[in-house]
Amino acid sequence: MTFTGFYKKTRKERIEILKNLNLISDEHSHELLENITLDVDVAGNMTENHIATFALPFGIVPQILVNNKEYSLPMVTEEPSVVAAASNASKIIAKSGGFETKILDRKMIGQIALYDVENFEQATSKIEENNLYLLQIANEAHPSIVKRGGGACDISWKILEDDEVKFLVVYLTVDVKEAMGANILNNMLEAIKPYLENLTNSYALMAILSNYATKSLVTASCKIKIQHIDKDIEKAKEIAKKIELASKFAKLDPYRAATHNKGIFNGIDALVIASGNDWRAVEAACHTYATRNGTYEGLSTWIFNKNENILSGEITLPMPIASVGGSIGLNNSVKISHEILGNPDAKTLASLITALGLAQNFAALKALVSVGIQQGHMKLHAKSLALLAGAKAEEVEIIAEKLQESKHMNLETAKLLIKENKEKIK
Repeated sequence: MTFTGFYKKTRKERIEILKNLNLISDEHSHELLENITLDVDVAGNMTENHIATFALPFGIVPQILVNNKEYSLPMVTEEPSVVAAASNASKIIAKSGGFETKILDRKMIGQIALYDVENFEQATSKIEENNLYLLQIANEAHPSIVKRGGGACDISWKILEDDEVKFLVVYLTVDVKEAMGANILNNMLEAIKPYLENLTNSYALMAILSNYATKSLVTASCKIKIQHIDKDIEKAKEIAKKIELASKFAKLDPYRAATHNKGIFNGIDALVIASGNDWRAVEAACHTYATRNGTYEGLSTWIFNKNENILSGEITLPMPIASVGGSIGLNNSVKISHEILGNPDAKTLASLITALGLAQNFAALKALVSVGIQQGHMKLHAKSLALLAGAKAEEVEIIAEKLQESKHMNLETAKLLIKENKEKIK
């Protein structure tokens, strides 16, 4: 059994396909069929002032090829065209060999800001002299991560100042292995804080991890043969050329860059949420990374090689992703997501998320420079309008189709079409 025509299948048939391909267990298949989600009592212990749970659509990109291995990606998103666009882009890119990814590093950074430092030269010398001792203190604060092969591995510092204040900022780099790392890092920072205050004869303003995860960079790339972009080769060349131009435009104009990057995160956020990871931390890291050259830029780069007729895409992102911790072990839906993914380690999961972001970006740019972004959007938007207007499940397709043919695609038109359809049936 394959994924052919997956989007045309019923929900039950899709779940059956996942089960038959051993992507989910019988138990998880049952939970999906019965729509058993986060237990309300578990949820009550995960947040304050709890009143209920909140649901979002849970979809699947059936096949994406990453590092010569095929994966199915769970996506949690309410935006209608996101999963469809990612699926289509993944199919096109797979025909040219799929995505390649490279983990540049997998560590987290924390910082301690010191102020009222009497002698900065003496303070930095003291830190350098006691570097190994400070790392030892940090690791003693969280011995379990050391046993798993991780732990504090580097200390550096920087002097930051303006006209009114001068800080000595100490950075601690920690290998957190498969964990999210916030608690590990914060414990270590608190442990070395009093020692740093004594060494530097200063005061600590704060000790906290940084979400700017420049030690957790991941690169995803792909090379697309233009015959896979469009059967009409001349048209495909024109699209490839325009995608390169669109990439350059997003590097130059922050107004465009914001929307360019939002499209990337349509895919990234959906998989990060499905995997139980902290999408806010990922967004903070990547949007900060987009400003690394002094202005806010598009995060991806596309280049069209006219001689080889190859469109190459690449994206590098800080991707602080975990395979354990947080809600990953508490939320059954998250457990199902990890099973569908093949229970990947943190590095593999970060690679998949980054590749999906590039796929989403390709889909958006291809649509923008050819048919326009609205064509795919409006088809799915019509379904949402039909539902919002009160269409029954069996009516949605009919009403959505008529909405697309109507002069005004809006809620009022949808309600009128539903009324006309009911009168026609009578």
